Amino acid sequence: MLRIVAYNRTAAVEYARKWAFQRNPAYYNFENLGGDCTNFASQCLYAGSGVMNYTPTYGWYYNSSSDRSPSWTGVVYLYQFLTQNKGPGPFATETDASEMMPGDIIQLGDQTGRFYHSPVVVAVEPGEIYVAAHTFDAFMRPLSSYVYDRSRFLHIEGVRKYQ
Repeated sequence: MLRIVAYNRTAAVEYARKWAFQRNPAYYNFENLGGDCTNFASQCLYAGSGVMNYTPTYGWYYNSSSDRSPSWTGVVYLYQFLTQNKGPGPFATETDASEMMPGDIIQLGDQTGRFYHSPVVVAVEPGEIYVAAHTFDAFMRPLSSYVYDRSRFLHIEGVRKYQ
C-alpha cells in the first residue's frame, strides 16, 4: 500500500549545493547528449524523495545511462511524470512563482511552447527565486538572470512510497 511522506527539501537543496559545479560519478553526464539539466534535477529530486518509480516507460528511475526512464533526463517527460504520477515517487502540481519553495522545479521554455531547461529552486526571497542547474552550471543563480519566453512552476507536494 502506498502512503504519502514529506519531501525532504533540505536534502534536495544540499545535494544541489554539493553537485552544482561537479558531477556525481554515480550518474552519467548527459551534457554532450542534449544537456544535463533534467538529469541533475532528477538527482536532486531523488535526494529529497529517496524513491524511484520503476514503471516501464512512464516511471521515473535511473539505473545506468542505458537503463533509465525518459522522465529522468527529458524536460517534457519529467513534467508529465511529476504532474501525473499516482504511483511511487515524488509528485507535483503546476502552480505559479509565489508557491515555489526550495527543492521545487522550474521549467523554462521558448515562444513555440517547447520547454528546454529544468533548474532546481534552492532559495526563495521576496522578489527573487534562486536556482541551481547543470549544463550551464549554477548555484544561487537568480531566475531573473535567465532569458526565456515561458515558464512553469512545479511544486513538489510529497512522495508516495510503499509501507
